[in-house]
Amino acid sequence: MYECCWRKSICKMERTNDSMMTEFVLVGLSAHPKLQTVFFVLVLWMYLMILLGNGVLISVIIYDSHLHTPMYFFLCNLSFLDICYTSSSVPLILDNFLTVRKRVSFSGCMVQMFLSFAMGATECVLLGMMALDRYVAICYPLRYPVIMSKALCIQMAALSWGLGFLNSLTETILAIRLPFCGKNVINHFVCEILAFVKLACTDISLNEITIMLGNVIFLFSPLLLICISYVFILSTVLRINSAEGRKKAFSTCSAHLTVVTMFYGTILLMYMKPKSKDSAFNKLIALFYGVVTPMLNPIIYSLRNTEVHGAMRKLMTRHWFWRKG
Repeated sequence: MYECCWRKSICKMERTNDSMMTEFVLVGLSAHPKLQTVFFVLVLWMYLMILLGNGVLISVIIYDSHLHTPMYFFLCNLSFLDICYTSSSVPLILDNFLTVRKRVSFSGCMVQMFLSFAMGATECVLLGMMALDRYVAICYPLRYPVIMSKALCIQMAALSWGLGFLNSLTETILAIRLPFCGKNVINHFVCEILAFVKLACTDISLNEITIMLGNVIFLFSPLLLICISYVFILSTVLRINSAEGRKKAFSTCSAHLTVVTMFYGTILLMYMKPKSKDSAFNKLIALFYGVVTPMLNPIIYSLRNTEVHGAMRKLMTRHWFWRKG
């Protein structure tokens, strides 16, 4: 009888210790060791370009008073968001490339998962807000300065950040409360939330439902808003008589539309494609979404933007004279 009770107590302690997971193992590209060095150099270079490109764009927008408009205010938020998003995951990815099986603590995994999920949701909402800004600018040009006031822009940006963090907090709390029974290997570069909850030794239906609802709200709702905004924008632009006027109107939206297409195209490819057994391909898509897109955003917004080019020349000229003096 005592032996039976002792065995039951030991089993209970083991289950408790298993459920209190202390660390996770990130597989990454450990199955392809020759690629890890190549991807380490490539991702490191792209991360430095993200910091440089978005940092310069933020500095130029803050420095030049002519760029203190709603469009550049939201662009400044987007650049800062891309820096935060990549900084929450890229250092872990780089470390993963240097080791065969990267170990990360439970708390570190939770923090990284929370920040990455929050930044991703925030970017979706922010792109929707930027579409609204372009809609007002094209469809109501005379009332644009009054409608898109400084207070409203701050409220729209704060709403984007607040909703993103609130959604991530909800998902992370639900994930933390799950029990684990010894499974601690995450087949990814980072602590991706869906891969994380699948390690639980209990029913994860609630987590899957909340993640699905979150995807609908933070992916498809902003996308629907963007599509509706551009339907009205296109209708207004086509009614402009002069070809020069139509070209100018389209040019103000082309950068945002390119970023939206690239951002949502990658996400939809990642989530909507048929399930594949090639996990390396899935990881590379996630890597493109998490690193390549933030690197290209400042290039897209400044490539043919004469206002940004002028502000950059002024900033560089002032810096050169300051150093010479």
